[in-house]
Amino acid sequence: MTESEQQESITKGFFGKNPALKIREFNLYLLVRFGVIFGLNLQSTIIYYWVYHVTTDKLALGFVGLAEVIPAISCSLFSGHVVDHNEKRKMVLWCVLGYIVISAALFFLALPRVQQSLEFKVLLCIIYVLVFLGGVLRAFYSPSMFALFGLVVPRHHYPNATSWSSMSWQFGAVLGPLAAGFLIALVGIDYGLFAVVILLLILLVPLLAIGIKPILKKEKEPVLKSVTEGLKFVWKTPALLGAQCLDMFSVLFGGAVALLPVYQKEILQVNEMGFGILRAAPGVGALITLGLLAFLPLKTNPGKKLFACVAGFAISIIIFGISKNFYLSVLMLLFSGMFDAVSVVIRSTILQLVTPDAMRGRVAAVNTMFVSSSNELGDFESGVMAHWLGTVRAVVTGGFITLGVVAFTFFKAPQLRNFSFDDKEKE
Repeated sequence: MTESEQQESITKGFFGKNPALKIREFNLYLLVRFGVIFGLNLQSTIIYYWVYHVTTDKLALGFVGLAEVIPAISCSLFSGHVVDHNEKRKMVLWCVLGYIVISAALFFLALPRVQQSLEFKVLLCIIYVLVFLGGVLRAFYSPSMFALFGLVVPRHHYPNATSWSSMSWQFGAVLGPLAAGFLIALVGIDYGLFAVVILLLILLVPLLAIGIKPILKKEKEPVLKSVTEGLKFVWKTPALLGAQCLDMFSVLFGGAVALLPVYQKEILQVNEMGFGILRAAPGVGALITLGLLAFLPLKTNPGKKLFACVAGFAISIIIFGISKNFYLSVLMLLFSGMFDAVSVVIRSTILQLVTPDAMRGRVAAVNTMFVSSSNELGDFESGVMAHWLGTVRAVVTGGFITLGVVAFTFFKAPQLRNFSFDDKEKE
């Protein structure tokens, strides 16, 4: 086979099915997205491990999630207005610089000499404050990255690009916790946190290689009016609203990640590496599914597939909750990640397709509010439920509530149930 024939074969094969990967700036975007998520997941995993092994208090784990969700929700609407009126790459750059400062402060705080010089309560309060500041940055980082996505990828490539964007996110979500387990075991909490600082500094290189983008919304308007428009758009778009509500309530009640340190220490009784494997298992499952989606893209009945996958996610969490076998627990977390990956791609594609370019910051900010509510508020809910009901009952109850949410939304949101990618791509 000649060189030209080989090139033609590659183009018709992998790159023919994944045209978004031919775009240089999109590849840089993927690298930044992966690196930031990898670093933040590495950092958050170490923080959860650090807090629980210092306090042995399940409620303290919940407060870590609460410390991040309060600013992420309260700042989200305002952040969308700011993002829409500013250059997107610059917004991402400022957020990454902020994460570098916070990461450096956490590393300093984790040094043995510093910990010994501080009272236990003071140390814990400073950790919560730094997590809180990270939540503020997240309120601006998420909509900035969402808006930047729409400026580096043509609209007709959104479904394919969304799959790869989700895959880069999942790679970070998988490898971050796994790396955290290794680093905790090999070099300790302090140098594990130092690795985050180095990584974020390196990511400035690909980020600065992305060109400056135009500001699509140039006319100024009052903040309250701008914020209201974003909320009204989501409220008046049934498919988008249904997808966001389904995500928020399913992960809010069905998430079990915050309680993994409890399962590691008290129920499954495994070491730090076992904790890293448990924490990484959902992401590994997601990567397997996203890899398949790169060759078998979602085209038909995305709405119905979304509901089926969220139901599968809930069943996996229920079985994980009652399992006392490490391998079965890992398998169920793996399945939960596989189901969640499909739903993430569908929800993200819906969000990209229905959102006008000039409103991307505000709509993404509303999405961040939903996501923060489901993830970090879900961590707080898990900690409180485990404190009241016990760990196993809390996880199992949350799984059954998620199944109820799926059934309710299926009948109440026909626009989401019947959603089609093809129709929206033609608009």
